[in-house]
Amino acid sequence: MAYRPYQQIIRRKSRQIMVGRVPVGGDAPISVQTMTNTPTEDVRATVEQIRRCELAGADIVRVSCPTEESTAALAGIVREVNVPIVADIHFHYRRAIEAAEAGAAGLRINPGNIGSKERVKEVVKAARDHGCAIRIGVNAGSLEKHLLEKYGEPNPEALVESALWHAAHLLDEGFENFKISVKASDVFLAVAAYQQLAEQCDHPLHIGITEAGGRRTGTVKSAIGLGSLLWAGIGDTLRVSLSAEPEEEVAVGWEILKALHLRHRGVKIVSCPSCARQGFDVIRTVEKLEERLAHITQPITLSIIGCVVNGPGEALMTDIGLTGGGAGTHMVYAAGRTSHTIRTEEMVEHIVELVERKAAAMAAEAEAARRAAE
Repeated sequence: MAYRPYQQIIRRKSRQIMVGRVPVGGDAPISVQTMTNTPTEDVRATVEQIRRCELAGADIVRVSCPTEESTAALAGIVREVNVPIVADIHFHYRRAIEAAEAGAAGLRINPGNIGSKERVKEVVKAARDHGCAIRIGVNAGSLEKHLLEKYGEPNPEALVESALWHAAHLLDEGFENFKISVKASDVFLAVAAYQQLAEQCDHPLHIGITEAGGRRTGTVKSAIGLGSLLWAGIGDTLRVSLSAEPEEEVAVGWEILKALHLRHRGVKIVSCPSCARQGFDVIRTVEKLEERLAHITQPITLSIIGCVVNGPGEALMTDIGLTGGGAGTHMVYAAGRTSHTIRTEEMVEHIVELVERKAAAMAAEAEAARRAAE
């Protein structure tokens, strides 16, 4: 029995741009981004980290380019990875030009610190000449001085005014291949700014709660902020900003999209918090399955429920289900129907085998469909 979401999100209509080969905006899937934390000059370390992010499901990866050495290394990085690379530029506009020449698919510039209109004009020319997208990245922590004087503090109106002011500069140059972000570390400020911006333009929006915090705190803040925006149909790309490894940012971003039925990738585990009724150790079982099934990319749903109170009902809505029973014997469900029983000591390996078998079948079906369409 296929599960149908209770509510379908209607996304805001935005124009579409290209970041390398990844479409952003329009009817394109919401892309998941992250940023490396290795020294960009260390090509090997940076490439290895980007490849881990690719495996986690990153669509676009950003790298910091603060020096000539980092932009010189960029060409080697771009050649070795499969995702579009966005160069993160602050203060030195020439780094943006060098990054475009090195093969970056996109340039992230912060109007508050990139320099004069003339320098922005040179960056736009480089982007156009080399097929780069641009992200206007407005941040509450680095607003222009005149806007701080006008509004007295970072507020939604200031962030939006900054974004649209610089968007106008790009449009004046005839450049439209850009997206916008208006980030803040405060959830209310960021959400309000994005809501206002979404009403005033049709440019694609990159959403995020900047400097959200560590793995737990940042995940909660990002889920609240990004979830609110995505539920309202706002957002074409996203980054979850965590004081954690970039692969973790990608994983959390995917979980947010999966929870809202906006994208589907990998195994979605529905599991109970466990209680005294549980027929097996739910917490440890889920931990093992999350680790063992992290490599699966096909969208598969799996319910792991400790007892029969909710187990059969949850199994109706998942591809594979496991419900705790008595005397160390538990029920396995397939496509919502009871299938067979399994002993506690065998269940993790057995569930992994069932999921991998289904994933392989789904991959084979997709490949057959692809060939038939050629």
